[in-house]
Amino acid sequence: MLYRRPEGGEAALATLERRYFEEHLPLVRETPGLRGTRIWRVSEALGGETEYVLAAAMDFDDRASMDEALRSDPMRAAGRILREIAPGLATFLVVEDASGPSTG
Repeated sequence: MLYRRPEGGEAALATLERRYFEEHLPLVRETPGLRGTRIWRVSEALGGETEYVLAAAMDFDDRASMDEALRSDPMRAAGRILREIAPGLATFLVVEDASGPSTG
């Protein structure tokens, strides 16, 4: 997930981050089938400005596990909070490992 900077300056960003970490993320972590989460603050974009302030990854065993998790009560509750605290600011990407076998 990528999160864009909210309108309203630093106060709006602080509110988004506080509610994200205190309200949204605890519900996400209760999601069945979720193997792990990682959250990053975006500090810069190489070569220019960026509208992104947070990036998040949720790890699942496979697409079926992710689809089931998205239908769970904790994820639905997390989604409701996200729509409230970051309306139109989040982009949900589904990515798969394309690196191929390790040459170690």
